Amino acid sequence: MDIQIWTYLIVGVSFALYIGIAIWSRAGSTDEFYVAGGHVHPLANGMATAADWMSAASFISMAGLISFMGFDGAVYLMGWTGGYVLLALMLAPYLRKFGKFTVPDFIGDRYYSDTARTVGVVCALIVSFTYVAGQMRGVGVVFARFLEVPINTGVIIGMIIVFFYAVLGGMKGITYTQVAQYCILIFAYMVPAIFISIQLTGEWIPQIGFGSQLADGSGTYLMDKLDGLHRELGFAEYTAGSKSTLDLFAITMALMVGTAGLPHVIVRFFTVPSMKDARISAGYALILIAILYTTAPAIAAFARTNLIETVSNTEYDAMPEWFSNWEATGLITFDDKNADGMIQYVADPDENELIIDRDIVVLANPEIAQLPNWVIALVAAGGLAAALSTAAGLLLVISTSVSHDLI
Repeated sequence: MDIQIWTYLIVGVSFALYIGIAIWSRAGSTDEFYVAGGHVHPLANGMATAADWMSAASFISMAGLISFMGFDGAVYLMGWTGGYVLLALMLAPYLRKFGKFTVPDFIGDRYYSDTARTVGVVCALIVSFTYVAGQMRGVGVVFARFLEVPINTGVIIGMIIVFFYAVLGGMKGITYTQVAQYCILIFAYMVPAIFISIQLTGEWIPQIGFGSQLADGSGTYLMDKLDGLHRELGFAEYTAGSKSTLDLFAITMALMVGTAGLPHVIVRFFTVPSMKDARISAGYALILIAILYTTAPAIAAFARTNLIETVSNTEYDAMPEWFSNWEATGLITFDDKNADGMIQYVADPDENELIIDRDIVVLANPEIAQLPNWVIALVAAGGLAAALSTAAGLLLVISTSVSHDLI
């Protein structure tokens, strides 16, 4: 079967699963709609929290950023992971202890002020609307490439699915849907990583393959080869950082504090029975998040190596099918400046002929590596799962902020 049929099949089954879970676990009371009744098992809540945390930014964009930024991209790993640790240790358990439905609810009671509560609502709405826009962009990118529909149409389809199970199930339905979404997104992230790690280094664990010698018998380490490719094209070495220690610290801290305050993640800790369970579910979520976050640098390096070797100094007419497929989406553009029919992918902007959107790195990686079509379709389903899981949490925050805290 071709990629599009596989994608329709796998994405269709995953969407049917989400809707089925929402119907099965639909909310039957106010408690269940806002906080899933407050009796979610810590492991299930940990999986749902991990799915909520790992948005399209984590699944699609983070490895893309690292792939193009190299060592400097590590700030996103440290900042986003550190932000979760900050949230789990210093915020979430105490919010759960207070026993409120929403963050603005907690702020209003804590400071004995309706004004403070209103400010909390405004902040939650601004953060949620801004963040949900990013998730929907990820959904649009996936649909544009794999289902060959316009990005705007893809966004509408994704929102209809999220709207259905968020309205029907509330927090209870979203929680158990996110458990399924975590399973899908982590499987979709790890399978191609394992395939490509074996291809390039012979190691089936991507984190080990990332620091191993190439499987071609040359004795060259993967990172040494990538540094060499960068030097040849005029880019800074992949493993060389351009930021000072102070810059790295400041950016990491900004990312930590920003992500620790994400309202759709904070509200997840209201769904467990006790403060102890909130801590346990936070520990589960950290382990589950670490699986993806420790794999991202490996995927970034694999993708960068394969991409450079595939496109640099290659005849445009000889490019494989994946290139024209992504070119049709407008996320890769080729401008033959010297009219020689060859793709010049170099650091010098005056000579560079190829513009690549960083968001396609993870999604195009299996195609570039010529993996089976079902793996390519699985990655599409994983990207959608990551985007929709976060979007559902954000929409619930928006609805509860307006209905419970404002009106």
